[in-house]
This record gives sequence, structure tokens and C-alpha cells, in this order.
Amino acid sequence: MSAGLVTGLYLVAGILFIRSLGGLSRQDTAQRGNLYGMIGMLLAVVGTAAIIAGGHGVLTAALVGGGLVGAVLAQRVGMTSMPELVAILHSFVGLAAVLVGFAAYLSPEGSLSGAAKTIHEVEIFLGVLVGAVTFTGSVVAFGKLRGSISSKPLLLPARHLANATMVAVSFVLLVPFIQAPGASGLWALGVMTAIAAVLGVHLVMAIGGADMPVVVSLLNSYSGWAAAAAGFMLENDLLIITGALVGSSGAILSIIMCRAMNRSILSVVFGGFGTAEGAAPAAGAKPQGEVRSTDTKGVAKLLLESKSVIVVPGYGMAVAQAQHPLYEVATILRKRGTTVRFAIHPVAGRLPGHMNVLLAEAKVPYDIVLEMDEINQDFPTTDVVLVMGANDIVNPSAQDDVSSPIYGMPVLEVWKSKAVIVTKRGMAAGYAGIENPLFFHERTQMLFGDAKKSVDGILTELKAEIG
Repeated sequence: MSAGLVTGLYLVAGILFIRSLGGLSRQDTAQRGNLYGMIGMLLAVVGTAAIIAGGHGVLTAALVGGGLVGAVLAQRVGMTSMPELVAILHSFVGLAAVLVGFAAYLSPEGSLSGAAKTIHEVEIFLGVLVGAVTFTGSVVAFGKLRGSISSKPLLLPARHLANATMVAVSFVLLVPFIQAPGASGLWALGVMTAIAAVLGVHLVMAIGGADMPVVVSLLNSYSGWAAAAAGFMLENDLLIITGALVGSSGAILSIIMCRAMNRSILSVVFGGFGTAEGAAPAAGAKPQGEVRSTDTKGVAKLLLESKSVIVVPGYGMAVAQAQHPLYEVATILRKRGTTVRFAIHPVAGRLPGHMNVLLAEAKVPYDIVLEMDEINQDFPTTDVVLVMGANDIVNPSAQDDVSSPIYGMPVLEVWKSKAVIVTKRGMAAGYAGIENPLFFHERTQMLFGDAKKSVDGILTELKAEIG
């Protein structure tokens, strides 16, 4: 295949990747966006295979093996495990950037000299640095999301000084690396890689569970920049473009999410920046009051008497896979003239867009799924709010408890409605590790149990009530 034709394939693939991002920005065009991305990746692989001189057998084996692993994961990993899957996939991109960097440095085919050689080695150094931070940081994020590592932030004394020192030492090692003749600077590259790996662990360990959705988005950005760096090392324009698209879009999403949580992007990037040294954030005031429980029959009766209902889905709904019977409940109420809408917090679940995907899977119409900013002002005029396994995103401490770790974070103001029903297995704290005064509020009733069983029970009672 001629170089011009390969360039044309890369150009079309790049355009398709851009169209893919545009499609993924809206629920009703997301499938089309995914299709654009898949076609673009196919063209990219075909173009890459066409320009390499040999090794097509190894490439085919890698594609088949990777495709099989991806297909199995896609079939076996549930939506509740998607956040940690995304995190571990980011780690693969980081590791790939590290391996590409070492391979590019040790390549016997390199014949650069002078300024070109220096620029190439700086590209290798920075690519490996970003890749190593992305790799280990993503592994830690995977562990936190999976529950293998505590979601509480690890705040070591003088941690910011330690981070700054590691960054400074890494860049100091750049000098002997680019000055070393041949491949004799490998030791400097190896030491820097080890330091960067420790830095990645330390940065993410210092971030608490409430900020993990932002961390996943930020690691997505890091993986994009790592891919772009690998593109520079391999002199592959499409990889540079793709990495830049992923890196910039991930950074923009991280900033948007930080604004939604009243967080500074710097506090996430630098791991709990601004929190007292060596001490975990305050746990917040202990909620006071009486817990009032209810049953599925009581909830069904209350819903039938309501003219407006808002459903707030959370991680508990995702775990129980309760979205399908929940939409059946909504359908019955809507047929009776009740206004039913779904309220989505920007960081509901443990991944951006987690709840939107689950509701789309249950065929919930897009026009009744509203973001926090669109629906928050409607809670005072709402008869019933049904909180399905959500916790931190409906915590009033974010507004009235200055000692709370989530103070200042915008939340769904469900307590302003006439009645709140919270479905929950028990009284355990949310992912941020803090208690929720909403559970003790005078307008709140708790429906304890598995979310799906609870919704199934409500559905059964509704059908019995309406005959």
C-alpha cells in the first residue's frame, strides 16, 4: 500500500475519531459515536499493518488474542464493574507507553544525531514518565473502585514535598539521560520510571473515594497524553492525534466534574492538595434523629397518591440491576397521569455517565432523564422522591456542615420535597465514608433491602392496587 493511501486512511480515521467524540456527547447519538470509533480504529489498524515491513504474524496473533480477551470481558463484566474495568484499561495504555519508550530508546535502527536526537530522547523520557504515572495510578484506582484498597485517602506527612521532590529528581535525571552516548543512559531512564511509578501510587492513594469518578476521568486524560507521547516516539501521526483527542477531552471532562463537585482540579491532580498534612479529612457531624422505615405496600400507596415523582438512581441501583423494574414502575405511574422524571448527579455511581447508561439500557426515554442543574429547583414542588441506592449525592451535609469532607459539593436537594423514600440495604456510610443526615430527616422513610427486590415488591403492590 502506498504512503499516500496510508495517509488517507489515517486522515479518515482521525475524522471518524472526532465524530465519535461528538456522537458520544449525547445519549441519543452515542451508538452512532461508538460505530464511528470502531470504524476509525479498524482503518487505523489496516493502515498500520500496511506500512510495517514484516512481523505480520505477530501482529495478527496480538490482534486475535487481544480481540478474544476484549470480547470475553465485554460479555462477562457487568455495568457495576465498568468503572474498575475502565481504570485497568487506562493502566494498559500507560504500560504500553512505557514499553514503547524503552523499545524506542534501545532500537538499533535509530540514526538520529544532534538536536534531532535530543528532541527524540526528550520525547521518550516524557512519554515514559507520563506512562509510568498513568500505569501505577490506574492500578491503584482499580483497587479502590473494586474495594481491594480502602477508599479513604492516605495522607502522609509532607506528602506534597515528597511529590515535588520526586518530580524534581525525575527531571534532573533527564540531563544525564540525553547526554549519555548510545543507549548508556538506560540507567537514568530506569530510575526515573521507578520514581514515576511510586509517584503515581502516591498521588492516587491520597485521593478519597468521593473524588474517584474525577480520578478515573483524569487518568483517562493521562492515558491520552501517554498515547500521544508514544505517537511521537513511533513517528505515527494518527496516534498523536488520537492521544491528543483523548487527553484533551479527558481533561475537559475532569474540569467539568470538578466544578460539579465544587473541587479544584489541582486538588485532584496533586492528591488531596489543601487538606491538612498527615491527617484525614474531618468525618463531619454525627447525624441526629429517628429513622422511620416503611414497606413496599406503603411506598406503592404513596406513589399512587402523588402527582409528581422524581427518581434519583445511585450505585445501589446499579449493583442490584434494578433499572428495568424501576422503569416499569415509572411507566405505570405515567399512564395514570403522574409526572415521573429521573435526576442524574454528574458523579452518580463511580464513573461519569454511569447512571445514564443504565437507564438507557432499560429504555428510559431521554427526555425524562434530567441533569442536576435542570431539576434541582423542582424538588420543593415534588410530592415524592425515590432515592435508589444513592448516598453522597443526596447528602445535606454538603450544604450545612462545614466539617464534612463534601462540604460545598453541589448535591440533589431531595430533602426539600414533600416526601423522600430511600431504598438501601442498611445504614452504612456512602463511598465517601461519611454518614448521611438525610436518613434521619423528618420527611424521609427508609425502605431497607436489596434495591431490585424492593422495586419488584413496589411493582407488585402497584399492579395489585390498580387491578
